[in-house]
Amino acid sequence: MSGIGIRVETVARRRIGSHSHIRGLGLDEKGKAVFKADGLVGQIEAREAAGIVVKMIKEGKMAGRGILFVGPPGTGKTALAVAIARELGEDTPFVMMSGSEIYSTERKKTEVLMEAVRKSLGVRVKEVRKVYEGVVKEVKIRRSRHPMVPYYAIPVEAKITLATKDEEVTLTVPEEVTQQVIELGIRKGDVIWIDAETGRVHRVGRTKELEGARTYDIEVKKVVEIPKGSVKKEKEIVTVLTLHDLDVYFATQRSLVSFFGLTFEREIPSEVRRDVDETIKKWLDQKKAELVPGVLFIDDAHMLDIEAFSFLTRAMESEFAPIIILATNRGFAKIRGTDIESPHGMPLDLLDRLLIIPTRPYNADEVKEIILIRAEEMEIELSKEALDKLVDLGVKRSLRYAVQLLEPARIIAEDRGSQRIELQDVEQASKLFIDVSTSVEYLRQYEQMFLK
Repeated sequence: MSGIGIRVETVARRRIGSHSHIRGLGLDEKGKAVFKADGLVGQIEAREAAGIVVKMIKEGKMAGRGILFVGPPGTGKTALAVAIARELGEDTPFVMMSGSEIYSTERKKTEVLMEAVRKSLGVRVKEVRKVYEGVVKEVKIRRSRHPMVPYYAIPVEAKITLATKDEEVTLTVPEEVTQQVIELGIRKGDVIWIDAETGRVHRVGRTKELEGARTYDIEVKKVVEIPKGSVKKEKEIVTVLTLHDLDVYFATQRSLVSFFGLTFEREIPSEVRRDVDETIKKWLDQKKAELVPGVLFIDDAHMLDIEAFSFLTRAMESEFAPIIILATNRGFAKIRGTDIESPHGMPLDLLDRLLIIPTRPYNADEVKEIILIRAEEMEIELSKEALDKLVDLGVKRSLRYAVQLLEPARIIAEDRGSQRIELQDVEQASKLFIDVSTSVEYLRQYEQMFLK
């Protein structure tokens, strides 16, 4: 069948996440949503509301509050939560979970939620360390016979010549540092620094300024300039850790479990978390660190119970609190664990603390743009007729159903020897994989034959 090709597909395929294409909220300088930008389409009011929330977060005005996205399935609630995290910065912690995940057989519900909250809070630690920094001019590794396997040589030390624009120094480093050099693949032309106290090796990037260093037209490593000044210097090093990282570290330090090289998989004692909080407060007072509030996104929030809702209410008002974003597609429903019916299945005292942002179903133009974005991200080529059929399915049935048919239709097209999805491939896929409404009709038709 003839048709207009929408996109040319490449041979190599890669795993694509549901929201890997989202880069931000797609707002202009005045905070107005662009119809199609940063991987988002439509939902103008919701995106502009989310933009205001981002400004409130950056100004520190979200204390004691959270966000709730409400809307039918497939209207972009998760996408908006991801976009908010993208807007807050690259090192912003982002934790995504479903409300049903708290019901673990091994850990208490509040422990699961507490861990998620702690993973959503980051601490940007700044340290001034003595380091050796420069471009690698030469690396010589000395190997010796293994004491247990004489015919096997192991690296025991290395001589590394580092240079800046003003100085050149040759360092002799022990086995621990040598091993890092080998694992990182450090070679001539790499700009690195080595911590003078711990021996930690960090590769900054690669320079094209060093004569004799091999470079490529397409360089996968960051291209940087050769440093200036002395090779040995004091350098400010910035590291972002989550509170959960610190919890685990403190817990293993004070426990015999760490002697055996094991980590905590169940519950961390509350006194350990108190010690971590006190340490962070000292760092903040001494200007050694700054808090990085992340995003905790809980989808299907109606699945939480009254105990979990109480925990989240307290968490919003705590001194160290992430940005809590909830999402639900429920209308009036019973609060889990009670006989009380409430909007979205949530307690009213929690709803009072939430900024509620509605999302609406997409129209045909928006569905078309979203399918095109997903097809491009998945490197799938569509004919015009196939695209029109998917848009029709997306409007009449659901956007998720239309997007889910892309991969089955691609495989059907490849099986008949085509690299482009045609109308017949989409129709065949829709016959093999039915949507929810068709499934309900099928259930009614054969209701007497199903087990009860």
